[in-house]
Amino acid sequence: MNEIKRGTIEMTTAMLISGTIGWFVLTSGQTVTGVVFWRCFFGALTLLVICAAMGLLHPGILNLKAFCIAVGGGIAIVLNWLLLFAAYSHASISIATTVYNTQPFMLLGLGALFLGERITFTKLFWLALAFAGMVIIVESKPAEAAGAGSYATGVLLSLGAAFFYALAAIAAKWLKGTPPHLIALIQVSTGILMLAPFTDFSAVPRDAGGWSTLVTMGVIHTGLMYVLLYGAIQKLPTHLTGALSFIYPIAAIVVDRFAFGHMLGIAQILGAVIILGAAAGMNLGWTLPLLRHKNINSFKESAE
Repeated sequence: MNEIKRGTIEMTTAMLISGTIGWFVLTSGQTVTGVVFWRCFFGALTLLVICAAMGLLHPGILNLKAFCIAVGGGIAIVLNWLLLFAAYSHASISIATTVYNTQPFMLLGLGALFLGERITFTKLFWLALAFAGMVIIVESKPAEAAGAGSYATGVLLSLGAAFFYALAAIAAKWLKGTPPHLIALIQVSTGILMLAPFTDFSAVPRDAGGWSTLVTMGVIHTGLMYVLLYGAIQKLPTHLTGALSFIYPIAAIVVDRFAFGHMLGIAQILGAVIILGAAAGMNLGWTLPLLRHKNINSFKESAE
């Protein structure tokens, strides 16, 4: 099996696993804080074994600066999980996951702010299109949510989750060259320390089914998913990685439909298609002839 095919299988599997996590969160019977704590706990145990097997635990592999950046990224990724998981019960898994996929645009702004990356007319176009899709989704809240404010809360929580994911991605960019599995281990270990004081240990599951849900989120949705995802990223060209990442929201929408009976309305589907299409344009570098011409002119002017 060649590297591209193997990477495609790994990336597809990782995205399908990610698409099912909402079901585990909502059926766990735990608070959002409890779910994230146990995900971090079992994820840390899994990643500790993986890092040990890969020889990544020897002294000196990280300097103090890199360690502090990894911890900062861990704080961001844990806040991302808390907000996203909280959004599920307000705006449904489908809507929360779709809105969450505005991450590339959050990363666009942060990249310009912290990394000096240039924002082109094409990127601004995709950003404006995603914003239009967001407006459609916000305005198309289901009738039963009217007046409760819950739907809007879910959308805002998802946007917050996307923002903190982008912060974690910026931290990962600063850690280029650092073994990603070790970064993941530091992140989930940070989550254990963050959330332990806020976790109600008297409310742990009383049966094997409840524990199996939490263990699955730690071992499968964290440990195994990280291994598959990072393995795929190392094997695949960027454009294919970006394209396959859209399996995640599609899988989440399918799970939401069949597990919980949530169907998107016509306007919500339109908004979701616009947001995901704009995100695909950003990730895959799509452009339009008119925008390409403006980008070239803008580049020439800046060079002069």
